[in-house]
Amino acid sequence: MNYRKLTETEIARLQLQLCQADNWTDIEVVEDFTPEFFRNVKFTGYNRLGRFGNEITLAGGITTHTGIYDAWIHNCTIGNNVLIHTIRDYVANYTIEDNAIIFDVKLLAVDGESSFGNGISVEAISEAGNRSVMIYDKLSAQLAYILALYRHRPQLIENIEQMINAYSNRVKSSQGIISTGARIYRCDTILNVKIGEKAHIEGARLIKNGTVNSESADPVYIGDGSHMQNFIICAGSKVNNATLVTNCFIGQGCILDKHYSADNSLFFANCQGLHGEACSIFAGPFTVTHHKSTLLIAGMYSFLNAGSGSNQSNHMYKLGPIHQGFVERGSKTASDSYILWPAKIGAFTLISGRHYTHCDTSELPFSYLIEHKDVSYLSPAVNLRSIGTIRDSQKWPKRDVRKSKNLLDSINYNLLSPFTVERMIHGRNLLLTMREKDETCALYKYQGVEIEARILSRGIRLYENAIWKFLGNSLITQLEKSEKALDKKEIQSILKVTLSEGCGKWVDIAGMICPSPVLNILLDNIENGNETSLENISLAFKKIHENYYDYEWTWAYNTLSQWYGKHPDEFTPEDVIAVVEEWMTAVLNIDRWLYEDAKKEFALTQRIGFGIDGDEEAQRKDFENVRGSMETDDSVLAIKQHMAAKEALGKHIIQLIKKANNFE
Repeated sequence: MNYRKLTETEIARLQLQLCQADNWTDIEVVEDFTPEFFRNVKFTGYNRLGRFGNEITLAGGITTHTGIYDAWIHNCTIGNNVLIHTIRDYVANYTIEDNAIIFDVKLLAVDGESSFGNGISVEAISEAGNRSVMIYDKLSAQLAYILALYRHRPQLIENIEQMINAYSNRVKSSQGIISTGARIYRCDTILNVKIGEKAHIEGARLIKNGTVNSESADPVYIGDGSHMQNFIICAGSKVNNATLVTNCFIGQGCILDKHYSADNSLFFANCQGLHGEACSIFAGPFTVTHHKSTLLIAGMYSFLNAGSGSNQSNHMYKLGPIHQGFVERGSKTASDSYILWPAKIGAFTLISGRHYTHCDTSELPFSYLIEHKDVSYLSPAVNLRSIGTIRDSQKWPKRDVRKSKNLLDSINYNLLSPFTVERMIHGRNLLLTMREKDETCALYKYQGVEIEARILSRGIRLYENAIWKFLGNSLITQLEKSEKALDKKEIQSILKVTLSEGCGKWVDIAGMICPSPVLNILLDNIENGNETSLENISLAFKKIHENYYDYEWTWAYNTLSQWYGKHPDEFTPEDVIAVVEEWMTAVLNIDRWLYEDAKKEFALTQRIGFGIDGDEEAQRKDFENVRGSMETDDSVLAIKQHMAAKEALGKHIIQLIKKANNFE
């Protein structure tokens, strides 16, 4: 954009409108600048001004002209059609892009050089800072996971931190940015903050040293009474209603609201924190807490639903705090639940009661962890037959509110995956070993929990059904790719593994499920200095995520080889039929259990409080009008449809094989 000096006529007009400047020659303007839309403006330092030709409409239908009114402007470049109105202190050292609005703000300034929150170390998981994660504008949950938890590879951590430091130095500036279309209303102090496109900031009390990575397609909202210091907030996120944020990274599509307090914490895609408190947590995608009395502290979570009064601690401060706990994906905490850190809770576990035994249930996912008289009891695998577990897995992808073209976090929503199925295989073997050692035992002890004998046997059966369901799903997915008759030759051809990667241990790195050996190839490249670009690391994570289903079949192939006792590419038609029949039995068993669990929602005891002033018929009708009926409930109908569809699919596959191989 071309700028020129003010003319004498323009200076005179500005002075007539109560404007003043230390030196009028330090002000440059665009060619078609018009001075009439400036009132009571003080200019100091070096300033550049755009054109102000448009009217805009504010809330309540008030129309005003763009321009600068009642403000002190210092060292600023101001774009076209900006409105700056009622600045109680001053605006200093900012580039304010086109169509921005700054209305009734006390102070908006950059003081010295700032990295705008980039390079800050967030003391996540460990309050002592030993797992600190250095944040930057494009931090993903996956990279943060490595920074926090791979401390056994110090050179890897050092190399990543050097890259983040280099990025922070590149964005360091003594000039801030208010990007195109941003709106700032009724705020107090905004100091050393970079603000992205169409951000809406209204009524904030203090915003200091941070970046608001708002995007035109997915704006950020920061609302009344909010205090934010040393932070980065990403596209589509909202912080509102006197929420306190200090030393935090807030990823895409998050909500922190209703007096929430967050200190030294990381929140990744679609997290929600309302009313309660977070201290030194790593909140992986879809970590949700909505209750005033809930404290999440010094732990790592993902896909978590935290109940009212949930809490964790350890009180072992002899050599400093050693809080650290892991609640794996998909778990829930019931009201007033408590866990004594350190502990590790397996995926998709329901936690109820107060637990003091430093339990480790990671090899026994889909369980209930329940306390009775200070004893922690585990019911392995019982969550596999809970309709709530299925409902959760279906709702998460529907609740992904991110609209950005560049999604930072890679998220795998699969309920059954090599990560969870591998744990179930280990869990089944563990339970079998426990039972074989003492078949007369009534109560088995394991890693700080106790398991009743009858519940142990049920867990084995539940795990076996889920394992067969997953392995059958993987096999049928491969068979469905064939466009030829499923004779022996075609079956063995299509069941060949085309990708060598996928064998071995699988990990869940903050929402992204992948083979550990594949991940380690990337980490080795970073550690050895072969990969020195944060952008390339991000792309590598995304590529691993995109290859999930190829890796999954490699893992399923090898697991089927062990589980069935034969390599799938050596399967005869009879072998395939046997596996499909096992799959059908497992799927239908699990669906029947889910159906029976859903029926409990419509039992007579659930109708208490319905039809409050009527008879039994009024109770029934009121319940059905509010909650629905067993016959019309969407979840129940979905189970029935799923049972029918899977049974039909299994029979269809078997029929195709029989026909192709001339079976009677």
